[in-house]
Amino acid sequence: MDQKAGCSAVGLAVAAVIVAAFLIGWPQYRVYQQRLAGEAALAEAQSSRQVAILEARAKKESAISLAEAEVIRAEGAAKANAILQNSLGGPEGYLRYLQIQALENTKSSLIYVPTEAGLPVTEARRLDQR
Repeated sequence: MDQKAGCSAVGLAVAAVIVAAFLIGWPQYRVYQQRLAGEAALAEAQSSRQVAILEARAKKESAISLAEAEVIRAEGAAKANAILQNSLGGPEGYLRYLQIQALENTKSSLIYVPTEAGLPVTEARRLDQR
C-alpha cells in the first residue's frame, strides 16, 4: 500500500502542478490572445485604409481624365462652330442656319417666325378667318 500511496501522492503533485500552471498561464494566454486580436484588427484597419486611399486616387485620376476629355470636346465643338459661323457669313448666318435646322426637325403645324423687330407674327391666323 505504500507504493499506492506514493503513486497517489505523485499523481496529486502532478495534478497540483497542472492546476498551478493553468492558473498562472491562463491570464497570460488571454493577454496574448487579446494582443493577437488587436494586431489583427489593426492590420485589417490599415488594409481597409489603403484600399480606400487607392479607390480615392482612382476616382481622382478618373475625374481628371474626364475633365480633360470634356475640355477637348468643348474645344472641338468651338472650332467646329467657328468654322460653320465663318462659312455662313458670321454669327447672324450661323443663327439662321441653326433656326432652319430646328425647323426641319420639328413636327408641329404652327410655327412662329420672328419678324424684323424680333417679335413673332401672331395675328396672321386670326386675320385669315375674317
